[in-house]
Order: sequence, then structure tokens, then C-alpha cells
Amino acid sequence: MAERRLRDAERARSLRKRFSELHAAGTFVIPNAWDIGSARILESLGFAAIATTSSGHAASLGRMDQQVSLDELLDHVEALVGAVDVPVSVDSERCFADDPEGVAKTVEQLAERGASGVSIEDYDPDSGIDPISVASERVAAAARAARACGLVLTARAENHLYGIDDLDDTITRLRSYRDAGADVVYAPGLVDVDAITRVVGDLCIAVNVLARPNGPSVPQLAAAGVRRVSTGGSLAFAAYGALAAAARELLSSGTSTYASAALSADERRGAFRG
Repeated sequence: MAERRLRDAERARSLRKRFSELHAAGTFVIPNAWDIGSARILESLGFAAIATTSSGHAASLGRMDQQVSLDELLDHVEALVGAVDVPVSVDSERCFADDPEGVAKTVEQLAERGASGVSIEDYDPDSGIDPISVASERVAAAARAARACGLVLTARAENHLYGIDDLDDTITRLRSYRDAGADVVYAPGLVDVDAITRVVGDLCIAVNVLARPNGPSVPQLAAAGVRRVSTGGSLAFAAYGALAAAARELLSSGTSTYASAALSADERRGAFRG
């Protein structure tokens, strides 16, 4: 048992080092998986790291976003970490805590499950966007815990997902989160390449951008200096959309042409093991 713990700890350190190094230069895509199967498919396709998605994970349980418990997330993270050989970063929402001490505890628990990175957002479903001072204190607590465990911390400004299109406020928030110790900053919902370029130039820190259908391509984001591009729940809902379209075909015409787009046997063998 002790030998296994040592192996697990060494594996976690190695993955965390790899994840941190990915942020040092260039641009990489970190797709968001929602279950073991999707994680293994993404790994088999060559992605260097994967992330979880709160909305995709919730959907896999038949729920809406922000309806998953911390214990469920911890088990989910442990399962994904054990299923792939690439770093896993966790969409940990608000870190499931109302105070900085609870935030730090959540980060520590995610580290214990093998995560290589975590995120914290400044949106409270009960009261809306946190005041900057409150959010920054929470980021600082997360940063201290993440640094102690070797995790990469991403701090998120949620303005643009909730109808607050105030770029100046977003940049002010991200700057405060950077100064509080975040390794990466992230404002999901930004789609204007000029605005993204301004964020990158003003913050001088690794910036994550959410890939959107109406947003810049990965090469355009790379040219803007973006370090990391994530997908959020879009891959999960694209997969669920394909399922719904296939089911509608069965119901309406009784045909099964949807099967022509199925994962091939070779692709399944490349992704699924054990």
C-alpha cells in the first residue's frame, strides 16, 4: 500500500510538472471531457492535457450545470485521472465553499484526487458576480493551496457569461486575480479578437480562452498571444446533439444513416483499453 501511494504521488508530481510546462510558451488546446470514455478518446487523439467540464459532467448525470456536489466532483476527477496518462485540470466552479478556508480545502481535496490544475470562478448562483475584493480573497486562498500542492490555478472572471459586457471591469478583475496568485486568467465568453488581444497585452500572464462557434480560431488566438484554449461543455453537448439527431432519425424515418459517423473499431481500440 505504501509503495502504491509513493507511485501515485510521483505520477501526480510528474503530470503537474508537465501541465505547468505547457503554459510556458506557445498555445495548446485543452478539450473538456465529461466521462471516462470521452477522456480516453481525447487522449488517444493526441491532446497533451484534458479538463473537466461542470456542465458536461452534470449532463452525464442527467442534471443542469451547478447541480453536482463536491463529493460527486471528487469521484469524477479521481476516475478521469486514473483513466488517462495526461494531466487533468478541474472545472471546480466556485470551489464549493462560501469562505476562503473552504476554498483552500477544496483545492487540497482535488489535489489528493490527482488533479494537475484547478479553476475558481467569481460567480455565485445565489447572488451573482462577487465583489472584486471578495473574489480576490478567495483566489488568494486557492492560490496558496494550489502552490503548496503544485497545481496550476486558473482564476475566472464570469462577467461575459452573465450579460456584463464590461471589458474594463473584466481586466480589472483578472489583474486582481493575477496579483492574488493565479497562474492563468480566463474570461469565458470573450469572442472579439481585439478584446482578447487587449486582455493578453494588459495582463502579461497566461490567458485561457473559451473556443466559441462565433469566436476566433485557434491559430487566430495563438497569433493574439493566448496560451491555452479550452472547449467548456461544447464537446459534450455536440455529442449529445448527435445522439438526439440519431434518435430523431430512428423515430421519424426508421433509418440508421447516423451510424456512418460512428467511432470506428480501430478508433475504439485506440481509445478504450482494459
